[in-house]
Amino acid sequence: MIAHLRGQILEKHPNRIVLDVHGVGYDVFVPLSTFYGLGDPGADVALRIHTHVREDALTLYGFATLLEQELFERLIGVSGIGPRLALAVLSGIEPLELMRAIARGDVARLTAIPGVGKKTSERIVLELKDRLPRAPIAEVAPGAGAPEPSAMRDDVLSALVNLGYHRPLAEKAVDAAMNTLRSTSDAGLEHMLRQALREISK
Repeated sequence: MIAHLRGQILEKHPNRIVLDVHGVGYDVFVPLSTFYGLGDPGADVALRIHTHVREDALTLYGFATLLEQELFERLIGVSGIGPRLALAVLSGIEPLELMRAIARGDVARLTAIPGVGKKTSERIVLELKDRLPRAPIAEVAPGAGAPEPSAMRDDVLSALVNLGYHRPLAEKAVDAAMNTLRSTSDAGLEHMLRQALREISK
């Protein structure tokens, strides 16, 4: 099993990256919590890897911190939650906020995550409340660089749709985020995605 990869980012998308390790490209799915801390294509990165094996596929999921990986692995242990939904959960809520919501039994907060229904939220709380990891979350420096506004809008919109948000809602959130950040220096893709998610949660 692959447990760790270190290499250069060949391609970077909000839900996945292609990592070049000595000339071999690994397609790795990542949560937004990890994506926010990645550099631009060409940057060196090291990721913890969860290798998920099925009869018809071998899929790699990458994480910047031990806490993210442990939360992911606990989530996929919950009845009815597969790797893609677990990744969506980590993309829809910060790891520490997720732990607080589970500890408090905040089903409403968990249900607000796209793709997570009330019954699934209740199972997460029931099965994980006493099994939360204690690992500290590592601070990761955000990536630098800002794409062109039109390309960035498309990238952020695509990320929101892939996370399960309806396109009209996602478009409004992206436009609001661009207006909010237009006059600030925080115009990178990661900042725009964070702001769009804040707009949706208003």
